[in-house]
Amino acid sequence: MNDFIIINEKNPMTENGYRNGVSKNGHSNGSIKVDKVNGANGNGAIELERPIVIASPRPAAAPKEQRAQLSGVGVVGLGYWGPNWVRNLHQSQAAKRIVACDLDQKRRTHVSELYSDLETTSRFEDLLNDDEIEGIVVATPVGTHYAMAKRALEAGKSVLVEKPLATSSEEASDLVKTAREKKLTLMVGHTFEYSAPVLKMHDIIASGEIGDVFYISSVRANLGLFQRDVNVTWDLATHDISIILNLMGGREPEAVSCQGESHYGHGVEDVAMLTLRFERNVIAFIHVSWLDPDKIRRTTVVGSRKMLVYDDTAPQEKIRIYDKGVTAQKYYDTFGEFQFSYRYGDIQIPRIEEKEPLFCECEHFVKCIKNGETPNTDGVNGARVVNVLEAANYSLRRGGLMVPLGAALR
Repeated sequence: MNDFIIINEKNPMTENGYRNGVSKNGHSNGSIKVDKVNGANGNGAIELERPIVIASPRPAAAPKEQRAQLSGVGVVGLGYWGPNWVRNLHQSQAAKRIVACDLDQKRRTHVSELYSDLETTSRFEDLLNDDEIEGIVVATPVGTHYAMAKRALEAGKSVLVEKPLATSSEEASDLVKTAREKKLTLMVGHTFEYSAPVLKMHDIIASGEIGDVFYISSVRANLGLFQRDVNVTWDLATHDISIILNLMGGREPEAVSCQGESHYGHGVEDVAMLTLRFERNVIAFIHVSWLDPDKIRRTTVVGSRKMLVYDDTAPQEKIRIYDKGVTAQKYYDTFGEFQFSYRYGDIQIPRIEEKEPLFCECEHFVKCIKNGETPNTDGVNGARVVNVLEAANYSLRRGGLMVPLGAALR
């Protein structure tokens, strides 16, 4: 199994001192040519074997793939996340022109000092009226997502909206409809769906390696950052809902419940617990908090054959697959004969080649605009997440009521 490191819990793995053919002192095993002469030379001297280090022939350079590039792209909002978009758009050479928009002069100045070729403006209308701008990234407060994305689409611009897509299913559906009518790209910033560990988890589950999924448990907690316009569910749980729907192959839950509490008297919940019920008795739990002493980003998937743990805070080995499980005796005549057997096997650590998810998301957005492709996290994907969030919010206001998805929430 070349794609896995296997750890036997009884016999921990030890280093052999080499990695990828390079020893600890940094020396590699180069190609050696031995020039050996048998016998004596004219003077009667014996020529010894002489090792000569030769360079491996350099392979012909492969032709570089033509990178998709837009004539222009805009970024609206230079607060917490917008500058990361500017950085990745700049590094990926996504467009000939990058125009950043924000009302705050200090933010515009700060970002423009980082990138000398960056254009800035305080007017959103400048982006809408610029014929060279093909796509706009909306990284503004959640409450403005719908209005700004709607105006951009109506102006003929493709749009990437940071999560969540909108604050209601009605708004999300309208954006999807508008994008289709205008034949434009509508994409949602569900960044984790572009991360290598989440993609690897999806492949592992889809392959059937862990068996049928029994339940998923996700925790996303840290101290802060408190938001003023949305509660912790809309802020943090959006990520986990997106990940879980991805792992479930796009299946939506049948019902959702949510409980939470606000501890600072503003009516904005800072801790919450969501329950998502899927068909075939699959259940998912999401715990989110702005009030936790530790930064936790962990997802556990328990299957009928194996169990998987994804820890996004781990510097390495973010995914571990545990060959552990429970087997119940199929046939028994009395309760006394009923028993479980427990399996404790090895731990597998999949090899993951990581790349910044936002960079991958940036390239995907540009490619979809240029080629007319449907994004992996398109408007429909974003609307599904909003549906779950809306149901969770409805449940939260009613003490944790289990709300069927698709039911009238008003």
